[in-house]
Amino acid sequence: MTDSPLVAGIAPEKLTKLARREAERYASRRPKTRKALETGASQFLDGVPMHWMKDWPMPFAMLVHSAKGAKITDIDGNEIHDFCLGDTGSMFGHSPAPVARAIRAQARHGLTYMLPTEAALDAAALLTQTFGDFRWQIATTATDANRFALRVARAVTGRRKVLVFNGCYHGTLDDTMVELRDGKTQSRQGLVGQFTDLAEGAVAVEFNDIAAVEAALQTGDVAAVLTEPVMTNSCMVLPEAGFHDGLRALTRKYGSLLIIDETHTISSGFGGYTKVHSLNPDMFVVGKCVAGGMPTAVWGMRPELADRFAAYNATRAPGHSGMGTTLSANPMQFACLRATLSEVMTPSAYKHMEKGAERLSSGLARSINRHGAPWHVVRVGARVEFICAPGPLKNGAEAAHAHQPEVEAAIHTALLNRGCLIAPFHNMMLVSPATTKRQIDRLIAAFDEILDELF
Repeated sequence: MTDSPLVAGIAPEKLTKLARREAERYASRRPKTRKALETGASQFLDGVPMHWMKDWPMPFAMLVHSAKGAKITDIDGNEIHDFCLGDTGSMFGHSPAPVARAIRAQARHGLTYMLPTEAALDAAALLTQTFGDFRWQIATTATDANRFALRVARAVTGRRKVLVFNGCYHGTLDDTMVELRDGKTQSRQGLVGQFTDLAEGAVAVEFNDIAAVEAALQTGDVAAVLTEPVMTNSCMVLPEAGFHDGLRALTRKYGSLLIIDETHTISSGFGGYTKVHSLNPDMFVVGKCVAGGMPTAVWGMRPELADRFAAYNATRAPGHSGMGTTLSANPMQFACLRATLSEVMTPSAYKHMEKGAERLSSGLARSINRHGAPWHVVRVGARVEFICAPGPLKNGAEAAHAHQPEVEAAIHTALLNRGCLIAPFHNMMLVSPATTKRQIDRLIAAFDEILDELF
């Protein structure tokens, strides 16, 4: 017994013991990686090529040698069953064969030239077949796609604000980097170099709070509601019954547009959560895995909205629109989009993924129940998450409170030492078309073994 407060139901000394031992085990298995980082990473800011790579909870970064299917091999020869899958970027597995072939073929014809190809025309038709009737544009990241979509929303409505949900994440987009503090919309804490009040262009309310949405829309200055259909990049929060119908009804009532960002919830099934659950947004955004891992995002607007935007454009002085980047809509993106949408992102692939994710979700839940842990499991299609707190969660405030960084970091490293990689953010796991039952069962067994020690 201990007199110290429990952390997510765990005695602190047990958590400390596990974390220390697993950190040492990780380091002992990666001498080549440690040496390479010590000699070769000093030219990067803080020793990593992108600052968020420091957010992985292992003692130092893992240097990848290769990845294929649902496995990663590091430079020390450790084989890892990958359930992170690039935080959705490789949700259909690493280097799907059709995409790899498309890259090789396009490379022979050039990488970028600011003009479309026949593959672009094929990709447009496939996007409509997969996601619905939208008029499409191509970006490089979902951050860009969301930024451009908001410009369109502001242009056609003549309004300045975007409504987002507390705890949301729509990429590194200034417009949405707000949160609720003391009941007020404020710029998120921790932003680097922030010098304007982001609340001037945004309002935040809690997810699942339809009354708060209506109160915000009644002001008449909200151009668009930008939301994921399920809150991710926090401890996952599912929509309550009627929430999406309410959003659609209220945005129409008050003249705001509805933008659905499916960059993570593309895991929900073929066509994303929007198609699976028959949502009807004015604009649709998806990125990450849509081109099989090639940096690509797509955003589209309904035909009637495209007409409104065309009318706006007809009155606009020529010049910079604030939308578009030189390398966006390059031929390599279209080659990979066509290959992914026609051969990789298929209903049969989703069937395999969802069956495996259900196996994973059920196995983790059984282990949690067997150990009497005050935790729960959430699944959205191929996406699974164990949350180190009771559930279900209702909104972003509850999701933030449920986040247990110390516990999650220790479990992450312990799972990695047992050959399983999960996302560094909020215990997210994905099942790909390449993921096998054996891999899923290994992850469940590793999780169960760790809980044996903690509870």
